[in-house]
Amino acid sequence: MRRTITGRHTFTGRGALSNPPGRFDLQKLEAVDDGWYLEESPESIATTLEPERARSVISHNDSPDIPFERSINPYRGCEHACSYCVAGDTAVLMADGSTRPLYQLKVGHEIYGTRRVGHNRRFVKSRVLAHWSTIKPAFRITLEDGTTLVASGDHRFLTERGWKYVIGSEQGRARRPHLTRFNKLMGTGAFAERALQNADYRRGYLCGLIRGDALLKTYTCQRNEGRTDTSHQFRLALCDLEALVRARNYLIDFEIRTCGFLFQAAAGNRRAMHAIRAGSSMSVQSIRELIAWPTSPTRAWSGGFLAGIFDAEGSFSQTVLRIPNTDPEIVSWIRRCLFDFNFASVIEHIPHHDRKPMDVVRLTGGLREHLRFFHTVSPAISRKLDIDGQAVKSDAPLKVVSIEPLKTMRLYDITTETGDFIANGVVSHNCFARPSHAYMGLSPGLDFETRLFYKADAAKLLEAELARPDYVCKPIMLGANTDPYQPVERRMQVTRSILEVLARTRHPVTVVTKSALVLRDLDLLSGLAQQGLASVAVSVTTLDAELKRRLEPRAASPQARLRTLAALSTAGVPSGVLVAPVIPALTDHEMEAILAAAAEAGVRWAGYVLLRLPYEIKDLFTEWLAEHYPERAAHVMSLIRAMRGGRANDANFGSRMRGTGPYAVLLRNRFRIACRRLNLNSAVRDPLDTALFCPPAPAGSQLPLGL
Repeated sequence: MRRTITGRHTFTGRGALSNPPGRFDLQKLEAVDDGWYLEESPESIATTLEPERARSVISHNDSPDIPFERSINPYRGCEHACSYCVAGDTAVLMADGSTRPLYQLKVGHEIYGTRRVGHNRRFVKSRVLAHWSTIKPAFRITLEDGTTLVASGDHRFLTERGWKYVIGSEQGRARRPHLTRFNKLMGTGAFAERALQNADYRRGYLCGLIRGDALLKTYTCQRNEGRTDTSHQFRLALCDLEALVRARNYLIDFEIRTCGFLFQAAAGNRRAMHAIRAGSSMSVQSIRELIAWPTSPTRAWSGGFLAGIFDAEGSFSQTVLRIPNTDPEIVSWIRRCLFDFNFASVIEHIPHHDRKPMDVVRLTGGLREHLRFFHTVSPAISRKLDIDGQAVKSDAPLKVVSIEPLKTMRLYDITTETGDFIANGVVSHNCFARPSHAYMGLSPGLDFETRLFYKADAAKLLEAELARPDYVCKPIMLGANTDPYQPVERRMQVTRSILEVLARTRHPVTVVTKSALVLRDLDLLSGLAQQGLASVAVSVTTLDAELKRRLEPRAASPQARLRTLAALSTAGVPSGVLVAPVIPALTDHEMEAILAAAAEAGVRWAGYVLLRLPYEIKDLFTEWLAEHYPERAAHVMSLIRAMRGGRANDANFGSRMRGTGPYAVLLRNRFRIACRRLNLNSAVRDPLDTALFCPPAPAGSQLPLGL
């Protein structure tokens, strides 16, 4: 289904909600009934087919609520596109407070996402579940504060008015929510660049850490014989190994050797403390020279000093960043270095009667400035950089200033546990990986779109299995997992080769599909049907063409599926309709209409399957609902949970296909009454005949002479 919009071409025949301009710019197609016929566009990224080597093509099923034991899936993967993606150098906020380019992320990395808690959306830690790249036309989004983002037109960002795509598609009421000028994005704005970590930075870091938390002293003592002994000591003891290891490595860079030891063992709730030390006069003197106050501090030294003093004495909790100290000179240097980086701060004076008064330097400006501090000066202790649970709110000027089209480029995306991530300081939606490709270690991005696998030598393997002496003939299902009539089936003809073997051996088969391409093989299916060896089921989700385009953009139109059922019935092929999936409050009201239309097309039986939302797709469906039907999204999910025992999915045999509870009972009764009225399922379906099976001759066997 493809439309041309003034000044822009939009291709909506892929699995994503739309395709950004550029890929099919030079081709204009008229709308057609069957979306399957759009995959061969010459300007598209080439689809590659790879053989999937296997010892068997027959899969076995032991689920009691699926009416078949054996199935064949000719293809793995599909040509549905997924086009949510961002430039690879986009900085992503990691769970340790640091940032990392998107292209460097790996599965298992812990990052920050967001989750709604009560009335607020809050930062939470999340893991990367999948990572991939793709090639898409890109757009540059510039925000009021100078933040820039490069993403595909189908990427989404969180605004003060909800999730919005980079660009719109369609026109009128069907136009999807998209960014416009003055939309404000949610987040803190662009991440700061890290201070140059050169020798000056290392000196500054050691100065802040050692002055804040180390023992550096020279002792003299008088012995009985009148001799004076002098001892030198440097010791740095910390609970956090990150800062200790950094300090030790920095000292080595300045040719100062230290030894490590356990300073205090863990006990109860008290953590263990490790330490480094040095005792030579040369080492101690070198450290003193190293941490001396500079006459003209560089920007790198100031960044290092702030990182060191924060690791030594700073804290970050309950949205407050503090650095306390009792030494007025150190406090003065903290304020001076903060000023060098344009950080605003205040001093809170805390008097004590029994010890030195303390000054607390508190950074102002909220989370945006706190993150800028972390990223600019780069403290070592990650536990102090935890923003988990903080609200996603900021006074940062993040209104959209411009959206500029760029050239086609490689973009990246991830799947996360929370469904989003923080990209250059703003909340960015992620894409969801399809589990079948993830299981194979493949990218769900460009790989998922363009790398399909077919059962190599499927017909030959099938023939070998059917020829085994111990083979017992039972009906085979084609299309149990993936549609056997993928678009590439037109030229690959893997499904047809399988049907040819089954026809030759008179083996019973049932086909389940959404594609009108099944009519290509009507000669084989009708021949099998005349012997009681074949049946075809066509699934129909909705009769609403617009809803179908949103829900199943690459499948045949409702009218094409009904015409397919009529043609099968006319040819004498036993056919049925599957009302699947039934989505409460979205498609369930169409159940009777679909059954009536199918009955008019000549079908003999019908079935239905309630929408299932396994882990891999439950968030994808929720996201889809929020974009297309936000006014009823909560109601739909509430009904689904009511039929799934309070969960989004029910994996239990016996109930997972139909659901439980009052609404599920209502659906069953509606289906039963409609089928009775339309004379569907009025008699027990004749089982496919297994007695006619004629196994092929085993490979290498001698052919009969035919005398």
